[in-house]
Amino acid sequence: MAKEVTTDELAGAIAQGAYVVDVREDHEFEAGHVPNARHIPLGTVADNTESLPQSETIWLICQGGVRSMKAADYLEAQGFDVVSVAGGTGTWISEGKEVSLDPSL
Repeated sequence: MAKEVTTDELAGAIAQGAYVVDVREDHEFEAGHVPNARHIPLGTVADNTESLPQSETIWLICQGGVRSMKAADYLEAQGFDVVSVAGGTGTWISEGKEVSLDPSL
């Protein structure tokens, strides 16, 4: 099972330029997401592995932590260095952290 991290750990990682992937559906991503996130819906993760970096940690986030863990477990099995954000975007927003409406990177 992939490693889980907190939203505070994610905030620190984003400040350092982390590679963040939001695996929620289009309408969820467009309603607001963590800053600098790339959008790859869970159902398309397997089709997008070639676009992911092999040389850095990939921080995965969804709404509550379930879908990001599924993506993390899959990507870890493919040899990627990944972490899943516990509590997801729901916790991020409830903690009053910055929400972006920018398009996917």
